[in-house]
Amino acid sequence: MDIDENDKKDETPTKKTKAIKPKKMSTPSASSEGASFHPDMPLAQEIHRLTMIHNGKLSVDDATAIIGCKPEELLEKVMSRVGTGGKSLEEAMKENEAKYKPSDEGEKDAEKEKEEKSETDKKDEALLNPSLYRHLQSTLSYSSPNALTEPNLATLESHHETILAHLNDAVTKAKDEAGDMEVLHANMDIARYSARSSSKESALKAYDTVLALPKLSVGKKLDAHLEMARVSSFWNDYKKMKGVLDAAAKVIANGGDWDRRNRLKVYQALSFLLVRDAESASKLLVEGIATFSCSELCTYPEFITYATVTNLLYLKRTELKKSIIDGSEVLQVSKEIPVVIQLANTLYDCDYKAYLHTLVDLQPHLVANRYLQPHVGYLLRELHVLAFQQFLDSYQSVTLESMAKSFGVGTEFLDVQLSRFIAAGRLTAKIDKYGGVVETNRPDWKNARYQDMIQKGDLLLNRIQKLGRVVDL
Repeated sequence: MDIDENDKKDETPTKKTKAIKPKKMSTPSASSEGASFHPDMPLAQEIHRLTMIHNGKLSVDDATAIIGCKPEELLEKVMSRVGTGGKSLEEAMKENEAKYKPSDEGEKDAEKEKEEKSETDKKDEALLNPSLYRHLQSTLSYSSPNALTEPNLATLESHHETILAHLNDAVTKAKDEAGDMEVLHANMDIARYSARSSSKESALKAYDTVLALPKLSVGKKLDAHLEMARVSSFWNDYKKMKGVLDAAAKVIANGGDWDRRNRLKVYQALSFLLVRDAESASKLLVEGIATFSCSELCTYPEFITYATVTNLLYLKRTELKKSIIDGSEVLQVSKEIPVVIQLANTLYDCDYKAYLHTLVDLQPHLVANRYLQPHVGYLLRELHVLAFQQFLDSYQSVTLESMAKSFGVGTEFLDVQLSRFIAAGRLTAKIDKYGGVVETNRPDWKNARYQDMIQKGDLLLNRIQKLGRVVDL
């Protein structure tokens, strides 16, 4: 029988000894409320923005407008969060040990109340992560009087070894004195602690241990795979993320509830986005607008941003109007992402001058997003082609001057842009430079397909004839 939430109700203890309970069992859950807080994906976004600022790809002014504070303040906040949370090393380690050290029976009620009270603070708790701290110190050239030294980081690593020893003891005791569900919870404690305070390799190894447990239900396997995908994404290992999600897709083919299926689609959509498969991502993203429940992966406004930007490239106007522009879910968060909403509205309204101005405003937002930044050039180019093609579809011929006026640019700039896209086969048009006219060439798709079929048929007949000669010999 597979391990599931209801298994615990039917278990009959075989021993009368007291079961050793950890302070807080990590229950893998399909809902975002029950998902692990770690790795913290909003923190990953902040780290990405600091990296873009450090590398000169995001200006200080744009960054300040987007993040709502100065980059120096964000850097101190991030390093404090990754380190000890502004506390002394001894105090931070003492508090951390108190959370994971096995407790006596008499302390359970007080600790349970304390856990419930601090549940809302877990998202902001210090990570005490020496691996990530070293990485950021090197990547961001961080040097501050408050920075942790190498001996401090070595002390933290020894501290984590002690905590993991406590957690491994809990696994052993759960195997001896409890059931399969308690063993699962104890192993998830180790995996989630490693995801918070250790390296990528340690976290993934701990999740592999969870997946190797016998009698795991499809739901629990999928939850573990999704948390592994988050670990891989946090550390920018997108190849590993794709492999984990491929394994998750095979698992859910054997069953699984709709909530988990919908969450997997969101993970897959962002994975497609990372490898620039925008078309596949757009389909999954627009499907997930009404069923989004992955707040542990990204915020809902961020998700709507991904859905809008990608679907502008592929949805027909009628579908774009229904799903994006007039979508009730999109309208609810429109004030949080005004630039993205304005981009969709100006394109639909054929206000091309405002559309190009919005593209300029959109660029720093794309750079500041860890999922979109690698594809800024591609997305901006495709969005330009989209507007040019939509404009030219309305005319058989149009003067360069008239078109330039509609887009609010100069004729020389427009000539260069159109020439580049026409030469690349992205626009079906030609430019009469002498007359200053752009002429559209609407291909007859029916005849084009017919000619293509005839050409391929001739090639096939030639190959069959050659094969016939070889057989005759």
